[in-house]
Amino acid sequence: MFFILSKLLQYLVSPFLWIMAFFIFGLFSRNQVKKRWAFRIGLVLLFIFSNPFISNEVWLAWEPEAVLMKDVKSYDAAIVLTGVTEPNRSPHDRVHYQEGAERILDAVQLYKMGRVKKIIISGGSGAIKNVARTEAENLQQTALFAGVPQQDIILEQKSRNTRENAQFTKELLTQHPELQKLLLITSAFHMRRAQGCFEKVGLTFDTFPCDFQTHDRSFHIDDLLIPTAEALRDWTRIIHEWVGVITYKLLGYS
Repeated sequence: MFFILSKLLQYLVSPFLWIMAFFIFGLFSRNQVKKRWAFRIGLVLLFIFSNPFISNEVWLAWEPEAVLMKDVKSYDAAIVLTGVTEPNRSPHDRVHYQEGAERILDAVQLYKMGRVKKIIISGGSGAIKNVARTEAENLQQTALFAGVPQQDIILEQKSRNTRENAQFTKELLTQHPELQKLLLITSAFHMRRAQGCFEKVGLTFDTFPCDFQTHDRSFHIDDLLIPTAEALRDWTRIIHEWVGVITYKLLGYS
């Protein structure tokens, strides 16, 4: 039930939906005062949520600091979280990434640098319908083509969300007692929730955030005044993550 509700909730946290709701209310309202206020609120929300400067500032405050590759210590395994591919997209002889390919690419680079000995890929499918391959298998394909040996890749393919990533990865690690020093790799915006979930199940690890969505602070006129659809999209993603963090806290998942 939680899995289905979480999928429905992601459509309700879209600022675009809120803006349209105010405009539609204003369009059909017969009360002139309410009509004016609905349009005013809709315009204010549109300015805030489509402004790239405001969006970038919010993301800069949310994402943790980056860890330089050269500063990464030696680890027995890197735990890579999935959620970045399109498992239902054809043709199925390749991996279709949305965003966040850095999760596996950075893990591969750290492996090639000798910083991690094994790569654990955690993730079944976040889709409601059946898929051709799990997301763990998709990321594994990328790692294999990048030259990581099969024996150094471990898959966890049952999890459907971040909480289950943590639970099933801990179960998997009981079969590999030699893997003690762990490095958790996921997108920077997702790291807070992931870290909470993995700490909740009792794992000890360091973190390596990647796939940063921010850019250096800019006061250029384009960033300050020109609205963009990308800013609206970014707000939807970060609000979805905030709701996820709060929900996980309330339910005791992290």
